[in-house]
Amino acid sequence: MAITVTTRAACELKDLMVAEEKPSAALRVWVSGGGCSGLQYGMAIDDGAPEPTDQIFESDGVKIYVDELSLGYMDGASVDFVEDNLGGGFKIENPNAVSGCGCGSSFQTEESQASGGGCGGCGSRG
Repeated sequence: MAITVTTRAACELKDLMVAEEKPSAALRVWVSGGGCSGLQYGMAIDDGAPEPTDQIFESDGVKIYVDELSLGYMDGASVDFVEDNLGGGFKIENPNAVSGCGCGSSFQTEESQASGGGCGGCGSRG
């Protein structure tokens, strides 16, 4: 599978890349240890070359870089742009997450639950 972006997220990302004068940049997504559920997402505009072990995807005209380890936790995920009363932001919809944090920035997979990761704080949901 792959990492994809929604049409809305692609539009917002392209606008952001133009505003930052990086129109040919990619969206880098990753997973790292931490957060109240054990794993947390990271995203950044990356105007450098991909790393040798990166997987490279393209979705709706946006290049996406993801390292192999992170892809194991995020395979099939989608990046969306959502708006609420506090403004807008990017959100990852991950089919591999079995529980997540109330703040939406950290999660657990079956694998990370089995290893005892996360403390279940920040209004966890499951």
